[in-house]
Amino acid sequence: MELVERLGSYSMPSMVFELVVIWLLVLLVVRFVEGTRAAGALKGTLVLLVVATVVVQIIGGRDAFPRLAYLYERGLAVVAIGLVVVFQPELRRALVRLGETSLLRGDTSGVSAIVEPLVDACGYLSKSRFGALIVIERQVGLRGLIEGGTVLDSVLSARLLQTIFFPGTALHDLAVVVRGRVIHAAGVQLPLADPTDMPDRTLGSRHRAAVGLSKECDALVLAVSEETGAIRLVERGKLGNPLTLDELRAELLRRLGEDGASLSTGRTAAETAEESAEAEGVE
Repeated sequence: MELVERLGSYSMPSMVFELVVIWLLVLLVVRFVEGTRAAGALKGTLVLLVVATVVVQIIGGRDAFPRLAYLYERGLAVVAIGLVVVFQPELRRALVRLGETSLLRGDTSGVSAIVEPLVDACGYLSKSRFGALIVIERQVGLRGLIEGGTVLDSVLSARLLQTIFFPGTALHDLAVVVRGRVIHAAGVQLPLADPTDMPDRTLGSRHRAAVGLSKECDALVLAVSEETGAIRLVERGKLGNPLTLDELRAELLRRLGEDGASLSTGRTAAETAEESAEAEGVE
């Protein structure tokens, strides 16, 4: 009866608005942790909290189990701290993704100049069964990873990518980072995803590295299998199905074209030198 009277005293529009907001927040959390290791930990934590709340607050009340109620109230603070520690990777990814949000979209006319060399290189590498890992940097910078690689700052071209990933070369076994129209670095070591995060356990370290990096930032990763020659796109920790060259071109144009503002277009020394040479040739 008290609950009915309390609900009757609330403003219906404000109550509906609050419930919608709460529902959306819960939905975002569920979708964010869905399919990750954090999902199991979150479910276990919620089960413990629900059981403790039912026993202490509903069945017994504060007077029936005073010692349990004391531990319950003090334990909530410990649980809150524990959640921050357990879900630290997920919280970091959530904050990074919030920072990626952009209300303004940039000019995407130069996307095709980036896509074509990537498609041509992947076609050659796939046909030759040369493994490759190409990272397309977007809003979230990869400076921490690049420090362990070899900085090239070379104009993006299919031939250069083919040369880098040719078996036996010094840089072929790790990743290449593409920043705008420039191959910024090669021989870059990427963080590996946990084997439980992989949809197919038969996939090797190259695909684990692609999934691991894409879960940490907004980069778009191209992975070419050395065993099968299959070309896959990896984004947001999701490993795509093998693509044909036409499908790859369409997917790159769609994903980079719709998010052109997030594509890293920082000017480098190589670009400046190229533009200066072109200007001198015109003169």
